[in-house]
Amino acid sequence: MRLVRSIVRSGVPLVLALGTIISGGVGAQVAPGGPVTPYVDPAKAYLFLHMTKERYGVLFYSVSLDGLHWRQVNSGKPVSADYHGHASVARGGDGRYYLVGNKGDEDPLIRFWVSDDLVRWVPYGTYQPDLKTVLGYPHPLQRIGAPKLFFDKPSGTFLLTWHTPSLEGSKEDPERYWGSQRTLYVQSKDLKTFAAPPRRLFAWDMATIDTIIQPNDDSGKGGYCAIIKDERYPSYEWTTGKTVRMSCAAKLLGPYPLPGPPLSPNFREAPTLIRASNSKDWMLYYEQYAGTSYGLSMAPKLSGPWFQVSGNSGVPEWNRYEMPAGLRHGSMIGISRTQYDAIVAAFPDK
Repeated sequence: MRLVRSIVRSGVPLVLALGTIISGGVGAQVAPGGPVTPYVDPAKAYLFLHMTKERYGVLFYSVSLDGLHWRQVNSGKPVSADYHGHASVARGGDGRYYLVGNKGDEDPLIRFWVSDDLVRWVPYGTYQPDLKTVLGYPHPLQRIGAPKLFFDKPSGTFLLTWHTPSLEGSKEDPERYWGSQRTLYVQSKDLKTFAAPPRRLFAWDMATIDTIIQPNDDSGKGGYCAIIKDERYPSYEWTTGKTVRMSCAAKLLGPYPLPGPPLSPNFREAPTLIRASNSKDWMLYYEQYAGTSYGLSMAPKLSGPWFQVSGNSGVPEWNRYEMPAGLRHGSMIGISRTQYDAIVAAFPDK
């Protein structure tokens, strides 16, 4: 008992046999699995641009004040009559928001929209990649899957990524189509001109889709992390198949090493990453397809340690996060409380 009191007085966290964590720094006691009140910054909020199970490719909005508890706006109706795609948004150097999509994998055009306020989106332009010119990828099919957009502040350049296969599927082997997917990219200063032809982002020969990029600000050394879906089918020989994984590199274009262990269970995709408003946690959401549920993994740093959070379980007292049913692929971003209020006002529930 004297040892316990000594450790608590020193301010060192102590995990007791009963599972109670005593933090001497703040005097809080939280039992593992016990109720938690998420931190809410009065100046911050979150926006999730997504589609739904019922209306694939159509743009909907959900919002959150804590990044954990989400609700749809506009009475669950679309917020744009024009947009189509797997919503991926990036804020450019001019402060405006740019949204990328396409009409489907067979659409030869990648399409862009722009918004000043995240309320009204207007068409911005299109880009048609010449897939026949991809170095080291001699026989790509004319498929452009789920284009994603990232704006790199240091270089003032957009990085546009998507996935393209090289093999058709068959009734006997439908997975060879997905197993042949590779992540391609181009760069642009303004999403109007693209000087170089598409290239492969990763040198390793592994099926990848749904690649997103995150600056590795908490590494202390800078760099970038690519969060990908390992698209090979899971088996005893390939246990990481259909999971979300991460690879980090010193430079935006790599070289990226082989990705690390899974951050999600198998059969998860469409990762999207946000920083908790306390600036202490990363929150990585991913879909259990097709439209079954969303999962969440959290970590203090991109390098981990990562764990999976309980939510959407149907048992409210178990849940640390809640999302509306039927939400599908999209992009989460942090926004200001002023932007949140404007979005809610523009798309009220009726």
